Amino acid sequence: MKKKACKVLVLGFLLWSGATSAQSNKVISVKTKAITAKIAPTMWGVFFEDINLGADGGIYAELVKNRSFEFFKPLMGWTVNGSQVKEGDILILNRKAENTSNPRYLRATVRKAEKEGVGLLNEGFRGMGIRKGLRYDFSVMYRQQHPGITLHIQLLNSGGGVIGDTVLIPAYQDTMWHKQQVSFTATETEPKAKMQLWLEGNGVIDLDIISLFPSNTWKNRPGGMRADMVQLLADMKPGFIRFPGGCIVEGFDLSQRYQWKKTIGPIEERQLIINRWNFEFAHRPTPDYFQTFGLGFFEYFQLAEDIGAEPLPILNCGMACQFNSAELVPLNELAPYIQDALDLIEFANGDATTQWGKVRADMGHPSPFHLKLLGVGNENWGPQYVERLKLFTNAIKAKYPDIKLVNSSGTDPDGERFDYLNNELRNMHADIIDEHYYRSPQWFLQNAQRYDHYPRNGSKIFAGEYAAQSDKTVSINNKNNWYTALSEAAFMTGLERNADVVNMASYAPLFAHTDGWQWTPDLIWVDNLRSYGTPNYYVQQLFSLNKGTAVVPVKLDNAVIAGQDSLYASACIDEKKNELIIKLVNVADKQQSYTIALEDAKPAATQASVTVLQSDERASVNSFEHPQYVFPRESVIKVPGKKIPLDIAPYSFTIVKIKL
Repeated sequence: MKKKACKVLVLGFLLWSGATSAQSNKVISVKTKAITAKIAPTMWGVFFEDINLGADGGIYAELVKNRSFEFFKPLMGWTVNGSQVKEGDILILNRKAENTSNPRYLRATVRKAEKEGVGLLNEGFRGMGIRKGLRYDFSVMYRQQHPGITLHIQLLNSGGGVIGDTVLIPAYQDTMWHKQQVSFTATETEPKAKMQLWLEGNGVIDLDIISLFPSNTWKNRPGGMRADMVQLLADMKPGFIRFPGGCIVEGFDLSQRYQWKKTIGPIEERQLIINRWNFEFAHRPTPDYFQTFGLGFFEYFQLAEDIGAEPLPILNCGMACQFNSAELVPLNELAPYIQDALDLIEFANGDATTQWGKVRADMGHPSPFHLKLLGVGNENWGPQYVERLKLFTNAIKAKYPDIKLVNSSGTDPDGERFDYLNNELRNMHADIIDEHYYRSPQWFLQNAQRYDHYPRNGSKIFAGEYAAQSDKTVSINNKNNWYTALSEAAFMTGLERNADVVNMASYAPLFAHTDGWQWTPDLIWVDNLRSYGTPNYYVQQLFSLNKGTAVVPVKLDNAVIAGQDSLYASACIDEKKNELIIKLVNVADKQQSYTIALEDAKPAATQASVTVLQSDERASVNSFEHPQYVFPRESVIKVPGKKIPLDIAPYSFTIVKIKL
């Protein structure tokens, strides 16, 4: 594998070493002043859904599973142990009438127990990823009417050895709930650690929200996000982030739908629900998959702000998943759903004197989040969607006319459902139509001209979810191989060429945990300590980092380049940098030689920068062991004048940047 990677690297640099042919009969012509479309700042973004342990067990850095005992099985993830535990010493109590958001808690009775007499072991999310020398912050909600119990906190490696420990002595003795924290440092790196709590002493104590976080969260925020995963997003410089999904917006039925108001405020007041990916696929059952909402709407908005992306929240439109229960809210009972949408806009944009703006301010963000986009429904279809959407649209536009609404075109890019919705949404003058396509690489290659003949005026397109499937949709054999990424790159040249029609695009799904995935392929793979971008990730990143501001024509034999000679191309200019950016995708198994002809401009330098993403083998993949097996390589080529010779490697995505 390492020898192969070296071969790819050497090949890439040889192709750009200047050993190109002096002239080529194949001329790629570019007109830099004939702008055909402006490119929206939101053109390339990311789509987040809590699937594949994307949130809990993933980007949300909490290490304790079922920290508040609210899973269907209250002690799932926990093991009661110890030499002095008797029947009834460990109980789960329910205070539903007192606290509907977080009703359960654990009551432990300790009778003159020694350190290892009464214990609770938490397994984490497929283990806990622990790093040597890193500080870990333990916290717990408790109440204890009388003093007498000490908590010993230990991290255990896979062999049961202690790799970090500390002691917490509860400071309060009354009937009120209190939160207390203690920190300690790990002495060993372990990807599959567990956390052991020993209760020493004599008495009764109630425990809830038992939590453990690494200190190196994103921006070092307590209780925050996993830094390496957020960094991979930040490195893409996405124009937007769509959240929280995806199918979890709908829920299996409406009781399991995503309700944003239950995901904000103090952590202990956020109401856990089952994740619909817990039971969706028989081939990947995940009975311990729930949503704690430690990553809630406030954190999503904050993340968007952190990485410089426009927030794009998606809300339930009164319809559950039509593949599952197809449950509907009657039209005359839809008002609370519409009010949730109006309240969300106020939460994001209202000042601190408004009801929901004050909630945001009280959470630590007095300034608005400047929400401009809002999605109504996810992959919904049929007349029942249209009639509900109209009610949402009328209410939102009446109060917030500047908010752009994203509307669903269903589950597929063609067929009766799609045709019906496309016609209805255009008649409604929909702002943005969300199209999804999970298809074969061949489909992506064949549809590189999909938007060439779309209407140039009216509704814009959001390519909201797409990914080439190496096997078939919903197959456990799908791989993030180089051919799927290459076909997506070819398709994306068509999206960019039609930037006056397509304003937004995002790959899906975003994250997958190697020990807890339900769906593949996925853009970024993680385990408890590591993460890496797939070849598909680098395609997305390269488009985003080389976005430009306006589209210009790039042609071969006076035609758009969308499959001729197995070549796909788009071109844009960055008006701020006065730079031409040409994207070329060669899906052939051989090198191809061309001449780039600048028809109406002169280069400002004798060299141009070249970035190549390439592999000789279409089945190539990245991995934890070889995370950069398929990885962008940069070099320069000579620019002798307005005609620039260029050799394009087989199975490659190439970006040429020329100063004008």
